[in-house]
Amino acid sequence: MSETVPPANIGFELGTKMIALSAIIPLRSIQSSTKQSLKYRQVAASIQAVGLVEAPVVAPNPKKSGTYFLLDGLLRIEAIKELGWQEVDCLISTDDEAYSYNKRISRLAVVQEHRMIVRAVERGVSEEEIARALNLDAATVRRRFRLLDGVCPEAVDLLSDQPCPMVVFNMLKRMRPMRQIEAAELMVGQRNFSSAFVRAILAATPHEQLLAYRRTRVEKDVSREQIARLERELQFAQSRTKYVEDTYGEDNLQLTIAKSYLAKLLKNDQIRSWLGKNEPEYLAEFTDVAELDSLMPAAQGPVA
Repeated sequence: MSETVPPANIGFELGTKMIALSAIIPLRSIQSSTKQSLKYRQVAASIQAVGLVEAPVVAPNPKKSGTYFLLDGLLRIEAIKELGWQEVDCLISTDDEAYSYNKRISRLAVVQEHRMIVRAVERGVSEEEIARALNLDAATVRRRFRLLDGVCPEAVDLLSDQPCPMVVFNMLKRMRPMRQIEAAELMVGQRNFSSAFVRAILAATPHEQLLAYRRTRVEKDVSREQIARLERELQFAQSRTKYVEDTYGEDNLQLTIAKSYLAKLLKNDQIRSWLGKNEPEYLAEFTDVAELDSLMPAAQGPVA
């Protein structure tokens, strides 16, 4: 006899709902500097040119009927307010994710933006229309359209959902395919996608792994011995990062057990007294471990 499978919880109401902007409560305020950013101007220009493509996500306010918490779409909501809209079509979330939803949203990476531009061009949208929608000039749209020309598919796959600036791909194009893959793996392994980091990788690339060797400004000031040492250090850093990733779970478990054990041990007055008299440095270390509030690294502040 077959078992009855319960229906999956999709987490959203089917369809969208038109909601007055006055009934939508943002969970955080938007900074004045954000409204001056390129991303905000692109969102506003896109809505003005082609309308609202992606509906904001809201959740019902359990304390006040008829109002909703804004889970995703703060920039869109602010932009349509400035455009004079009074209401907006929203997707209604049925999950209690009001304070964590934004952490689960995947922001548009430069590779994804490239693919979106390519699809738009294939459907007959002109470069000028795309430029207006993204608040960019037509030359920038053309550069983004050709972004991946000369980059091997394996490297593209590694970086497809990563926050890489365009210059990263321009530098990858100067390397041979195998070196492009190595560079992409280094960036992913180090969680570093800055132009300075990929420029260092390019400077450390042997001549035979470059498509057309030209001395860069970096190389003019750096000897081949320094470049070779930099490459060895990058490879070592990557292997260390991989080792930490592979052993993190086990190490974290062992530290959790040790913390619990030491906390229990130090509650014994006789043990604490003996350690204080005979091994005070051990007592200090044990106390630090036992009093850890969290096993996670301290927060470094918000990311811009």
